[in-house]
Amino acid sequence: MGLIARVIESFGIPTVCVIGLREIAERVRPPRAIHLKWPFGHPLGEPGNRAQQLCVIYIALQALYTVRESGTIIDPGWRWRREEYEEPDRWDLP
Repeated sequence: MGLIARVIESFGIPTVCVIGLREIAERVRPPRAIHLKWPFGHPLGEPGNRAQQLCVIYIALQALYTVRESGTIIDPGWRWRREEYEEPDRWDLP
């Protein structure tokens, strides 16, 4: 995924990868990545957990606007099924 993201970025289209294995992302160095240590097959969160999924999308969109250094990996520290998520009231992005 990170290699594809770098090619897409070479055409001027910004990307964010949602990753589950930080070690691989550190080697591949996608332009921007969100690291979530969650079960495989659930990159955006639990099925039906709208608030959790919107939080992931929101932080990914924030990364598009704020991350300037290629290879940056953001780790929000969320734990699978152990966090309380609230849907963002406003999507204030820079």
